Amino acid sequence: MRTLIALFVVVLLWTAGLFAFADRVIDSTPAVEPAEPADAIVVLTGASDLRLKAGMRLLERRKGARMFISGVNPEVKRPELMAVTEGSKRLYECCVDLGYQAENTVGNAHEIADWARGHDFYTLIVVTSDYHMPRSLLELKADMPGATLIPYPVATPDLDARGWWKSRKGQRIIVLEYCKYMAILGRDAILSVSRRFGDKGGAPEPKAGTEDAMAASSAS
Repeated sequence: MRTLIALFVVVLLWTAGLFAFADRVIDSTPAVEPAEPADAIVVLTGASDLRLKAGMRLLERRKGARMFISGVNPEVKRPELMAVTEGSKRLYECCVDLGYQAENTVGNAHEIADWARGHDFYTLIVVTSDYHMPRSLLELKADMPGATLIPYPVATPDLDARGWWKSRKGQRIIVLEYCKYMAILGRDAILSVSRRFGDKGGAPEPKAGTEDAMAASSAS
């Protein structure tokens, strides 16, 4: 009976968290354009080209000095990507950098962090899909703990966020992303506890008869 009760509580908490996560996704769009410009704009590529177009619009409105597109397919050439952004050719050629190394969200975070540090950028507008934004921010914060991250989520065209439970595709997207998000939270919690216990180790006690031990005795 205790096991069943514990299992019920876990399922209840997981379900409550799922709906809270879904509400966060629903309320995130339409995104509010930042009032003040950031150092740069970073875009995480994905299934929707709307991310690229949104990032380019922000760049055209001078919301960042440069834009970095992370996770570009190595087979996509620079001129081809420019056509997708539907932006200014002059601005694209002068102020847009491409990253070809990232293959997933963890890779995006590493790639963006390396690029941002290389340009001394520490205030970033982050552009990605609405459901993908919470996990992206966690990964970026892990790689850039001192940076200021301004989310600019883009609505997913084939996802009815408000009625996600009504379709199998909506359920799959939200539930899978929520599970990934919880996994990252768990990973960060474990790392935080490990670092905390590691820091409490302190310096080892000096051995009797050594100079350190005699110095400690004199000091006392």
